[in-house]
Amino acid sequence: MFLTIALLRKRIPGHQWIGKYRRPRVVTLSMKRSMIRRLEVEAENEYWLSQPYMTREQEYKHNTERRRAKWEAFKSQMMSKFPGHVYVADHLNHLDVTKKWTRS
Repeated sequence: MFLTIALLRKRIPGHQWIGKYRRPRVVTLSMKRSMIRRLEVEAENEYWLSQPYMTREQEYKHNTERRRAKWEAFKSQMMSKFPGHVYVADHLNHLDVTKKWTRS
């Protein structure tokens, strides 16, 4: 394909960077440097992740008190929004005006 373009000066339709017969990209020095930099950053991340801050025994249930306090605060906040108890007698109090049917 590219030999045809070079020898016969004919254009083959299509994009030269995509497709089955695409032109290979040239690897430049800056591309190599950036790849090496990315690999170094990845290696450093792996190093810091491989050394834990706490042991497994220290980590086990280390934040139980904080989570419980957070849950209690959330629960009290939700309960403060919830309306108080209302009884049926409070709603029907206005009907007890005469009480003609009772003995008094």
